[in-house]
Amino acid sequence: MLGLPDGIRACLFDMDGVLTRTATVHMAAWKRTFDGFLRARDPQAAEFTQDEYNRFVDGKPRADGVRDFLASRGITLPEGSPDDGPDAETVHGVGQRKNVLLLRELDEHGVEVYPGSVRFLEAARAAGLATAVVTASANGEQVVAAGGFGDLIDARVDGVVAAAEGLRGKPAPDTFLAGARALGVTPAEAVVFEDALAGVAAGRAGEFGYVVGVDRVGQADALRENGADVVVEDLADLLGPN
Repeated sequence: MLGLPDGIRACLFDMDGVLTRTATVHMAAWKRTFDGFLRARDPQAAEFTQDEYNRFVDGKPRADGVRDFLASRGITLPEGSPDDGPDAETVHGVGQRKNVLLLRELDEHGVEVYPGSVRFLEAARAAGLATAVVTASANGEQVVAAGGFGDLIDARVDGVVAAAEGLRGKPAPDTFLAGARALGVTPAEAVVFEDALAGVAAGRAGEFGYVVGVDRVGQADALRENGADVVVEDLADLLGPN
C-alpha cells in the first residue's frame, strides 16, 4: 500500500523539498547571500548556481554549507561563533546573513506543502507507522507549524536539536539515527525520505531499512549514486494509482 518493504515501522522525512516546497526559498536566500559576498570580494566573481547549491549546500547544516561552498571557490573564512551577527565576515556570520533572508522570504511568502506528501503522511499514519521530521534547518519548528501538518508528526530532529545534542550534520547519519531513537525503532525498521544528495548518503551510511530519493530538480541518477534504493518525483507516487 505504501510502496515500502516489509518490516518498516517508522518514516523519517527530510523537510525542505520532501514535505515542504521551501527548497526554492532556501536556494533564493543562499544565492542572495553568496552572490553579495562574492561580489564584495571580486566584482567579476561567477554567480552562485543551482548545481553548487545541490552539491555543496542542500541538506547540510548552515555552517557546513557555507564552509563547503566557499572552499570550492578557494575561500577560507574564520569560523566565528553562533553568536556572530549577519555582518560578520565569518562562517557563522555568512550563515546568519542567509537566515535573515530566509526568514524574510518565509514571512513574505509562507510555507507551501506538497499535497502528495500530505497524502503519504496521512496514509503512513493510517497504516500505524510512526513519523518524524529530520532537517538541518534551525527553523524546523516554525516551518512545521506554518505548514499545518504538525498533527501528522510524532517527533522532530532539527538544527536546534542537533546543536544541543552535538549531532553531526548530513551526510553523517547522526540526525536520522536520533530520529529513529526518538520513535523507538532500529535503523533497519525505518525508511529515510530525502531530496538532497547529502541526505540520501546519510540514509545509506546509517544502514536504514530503505532510502527513498525524492527528485524535485532532475537529479535522479545522482540520488541513486548516493544511496537511494528508489527514486520518485513525488511521495504520492509510492501510493500507486488513486
